Amino acid sequence: MTAAAAASDPSRSDNGQGQESQRLDKWLWQARFFKTRTLAAKFVSDGNVRVTRGETTTRLDKPSAAIRPGDVIVFTRSERLRIINILACGARRGPASEAQGLYEDRSPPPPPKEEKRAAPFAREKGMGRPTKKDRRALAALRSDD
Repeated sequence: MTAAAAASDPSRSDNGQGQESQRLDKWLWQARFFKTRTLAAKFVSDGNVRVTRGETTTRLDKPSAAIRPGDVIVFTRSERLRIINILACGARRGPASEAQGLYEDRSPPPPPKEEKRAAPFAREKGMGRPTKKDRRALAALRSDD
């Protein structure tokens, strides 16, 4: 990419302080929060992303909104709150190890997974069909719930 082309590209603008900016949907895709850029753009268009610059927090609803290093973006995905501090703009969608270098994740830890409860009525394998007494006991357990 030539210097003139880079200067005319709004997704790679330089704000005079040496910090690049990049489209939000493209950054989310390159940082591997979304499988496709289209999904990232739809997510942003639905108004699900907030960005904090300094003391100002703004809800973004345009995928073309510019973000730059130092911004903090907040969104929920799969019922999990994500707080992401942007460290750098990406040059490409590379491997996951490269994508993780673009941000610092300050999200709270996910809630612990619930363990599966054991069946209240269990029979050993190979015991054959349940007897009438077993079926009545199972029906009594089901009616208690």
